[in-house]
Amino acid sequence: MPYGARITERGVRFRLWAPGCGRVTLWINAGQDEQAFSMDSCGGGWFEFIASHAGAGTRYCFEVGGGLRVPDPASRFNPDDVHGASEVIDPADFEWRDAAWRGRPWEEAVIYELHIGTFSPGGTFAGVMERLDHLAELGVTALELMPVADFPGTRNWGYDGVLPYAPDSRYGRPEDLKALIQAAHAKGLMVLLDVVYNHFGPEGNYLHVYAKEFFTERHHTPWGAAINFDGAHSRYVREFFIHNALYWLHEYHFDGLRLDAVHAIVDDSELHVLAELAERAHASIDGKRQVHLILENDANVARYLGRHASGVQYAAQWNDDMHHALHVLATGEADGYYMDYADEPIRHLGRCLAEGFAYQGEASAYRGHAQRGEASAHLPPQAFVSFLQCHDQVGNRAFGERIAHIAPAAAVRAGAAVYLLAPSIPMLFMGEEFAAQSPFRFFCDFSGELRAAVTQGRRREFARFARFADAAMQAAIPDPNEIQTFLASKLDWDSLADGTQADWLAYYRNLLKLRREIIVPRLRGMGGYSAKFEVFASVGLRVEWHLGDRSTLRLLANFSVEKVHAAVSAGQTVFASSAATAQGVLGPWSVVWTLEPPAGGWHE
Repeated sequence: MPYGARITERGVRFRLWAPGCGRVTLWINAGQDEQAFSMDSCGGGWFEFIASHAGAGTRYCFEVGGGLRVPDPASRFNPDDVHGASEVIDPADFEWRDAAWRGRPWEEAVIYELHIGTFSPGGTFAGVMERLDHLAELGVTALELMPVADFPGTRNWGYDGVLPYAPDSRYGRPEDLKALIQAAHAKGLMVLLDVVYNHFGPEGNYLHVYAKEFFTERHHTPWGAAINFDGAHSRYVREFFIHNALYWLHEYHFDGLRLDAVHAIVDDSELHVLAELAERAHASIDGKRQVHLILENDANVARYLGRHASGVQYAAQWNDDMHHALHVLATGEADGYYMDYADEPIRHLGRCLAEGFAYQGEASAYRGHAQRGEASAHLPPQAFVSFLQCHDQVGNRAFGERIAHIAPAAAVRAGAAVYLLAPSIPMLFMGEEFAAQSPFRFFCDFSGELRAAVTQGRRREFARFARFADAAMQAAIPDPNEIQTFLASKLDWDSLADGTQADWLAYYRNLLKLRREIIVPRLRGMGGYSAKFEVFASVGLRVEWHLGDRSTLRLLANFSVEKVHAAVSAGQTVFASSAATAQGVLGPWSVVWTLEPPAGGWHE
C-alpha cells in the first residue's frame, strides 16, 4: 500500500501524505519511552521514515503542525479509538488456512446483513463466529457485515468511520476479524463487507488539517464538501480508497464489498472512480477466486451492472424500489419516499420482479418530480439484491420498528415468500428469520457539542411527519447517544425458545431450502428480458421468468385482505400459502410458486 505503516527488512516504513504541512514528526511509543523522528519529505506532499527498531505492536502517531498529534489515516488498528495512537500490524502474523476456498458463484448468494455490535450479546467478531452454524442451517450463503472501520466512541452503525483500514477495536483485533472470515469459509459461507467511500464521519477525521486536498468544494454531498475524486491531487485520494478495497479483499480474504450510497460519490473524470475500482479489484484477483462487488445507488444507475464478454464490474445493486413496493403493500404507509410507490404498489413490485428497477427514468414526486433511474430490463435478475428489511429501512424509522412490528404477520410472510424465491438475490436483515422482537434503532456515541447536535438533528428530521408534529412526540424519539438505545437493538437469541419465533424460523428455513434445491440450480445463464408481469384484480400479481435451464418459473400472488379469483399456472407447485386453494381462489396474502419444465422435459 502507498499509505500507512509497512514492515520491511529494514524496519517499519511509515508514510503519510500531508501536502498541507512543511514538516511532519513521527512519534513512536516503545514501552514507557516515547521518541520523535523528523520524517523525510519525498515530494508531492509525501513524508516517509523507516524506523529500524519498530515492529509489530509498535504504537505511533504523526505530529502535523501546532503540536497536533493524529493517528495514521491508513492505520491497520487503533486500539484506543480514533483519537489515539495507531498500532503497527504485521499481516503475515495471521496463519490463513483457507487456501482451498475459491468463493461461491453469485447466483448462489443468500445474503444476511448484520451489525457486529448488536448481533451477539458481546458484540464482537467472536460473537458472530459462535452463530455461524445457525446461519448455515438457515440457508444463508453470505454474511454482509455493516461497516467495521474505526468510528468514534463505543457504538455506531459504522457509517461514521474515520479510519477506513482499521477494524474497530470494540469488535476485536484484526486477527479476530480474520478468524471470523476463515471460520465462515470453512462452513461454505462467503463474507462481504460494507464500505463507505462517499464521506468521513464528523468526529476523528483529521485529514482536513494536513490534507485538505482530500475534499473539494466543487461538489457537495449531504455531509458537506465531497471527497475529491476528480480535482487537483485527486490521484492520491483515488489510490487511498482503491487500495482500501484491495486491502479488504486480499489481506482479509473478504469475498466482496458493498459500496455505500455511491450516488453521493461525485466524479467528473473520464474514468469514474467506481469503474476504476472495479477494474483493479477484479484484475488483482485474476480469476483465482470469485469476488463480488455490490452497489447501493439511489439514482438507479444501471450502467455499472452490465454483463459483458470482458466480465462484470458490479455483480448487483441493492433494489430499494423492491423494498419500498413490498413495504407499502404490507403496511399501507405512504410517508416520505414511500409516496412514490403508494399509487400502484403492486405494479411497482411486478416491474421490480420482472425488470429490476421500478423507476427507470420516470419522474419521482418525492424528489421534486425529477427523473430517476435508467432502463434495467436488459439485466438478469441476479443484478439486483432484494429485501424486505435492511439496516436503513428499519433503523431510519423513529423507533426502529421491524416490519413484523407494523404489518400483519400474513403480509410479512407473503412478502418473504416472494423475495426469497424470486430469481433476484435475496438479503435478510439479522433477526428477520425469527421475527425478532428487538428494534434496530439509530445509535452512536459522539462527544462534546456534536453529541447534542446529533440528538436534536435526529428529532428535527422527523418533525415533518404528522405523527411527530408536536414537541412531546419528538422528545419521545430515542436519543441515539444513550446507551439504552444501543442495548435495546441487540438481538435476543433466547427468544428462539418461544414457539412464535421458532415457527417463523421454520418458515424461513423452508423457503431457503426450496430456493437452494429448486431455484438456484436453474439460475445460471439467465439473461435480460427474461420475465414479464401482469397485475389483475387490482391487488393480484402474475410474474413469469424463463430461467437459465429454459424452465419457466411463475409467481401468483394476492397482496390484500380480500379473496381474488385466479387460475393457478400449470407445472410443479414449488410453494403455496395455506390460504391458496386449488379451486382458483387466492385467499388473503397468498402466494403460489410453480415451475414448468422446458419443452422436451428435464435433462440431466
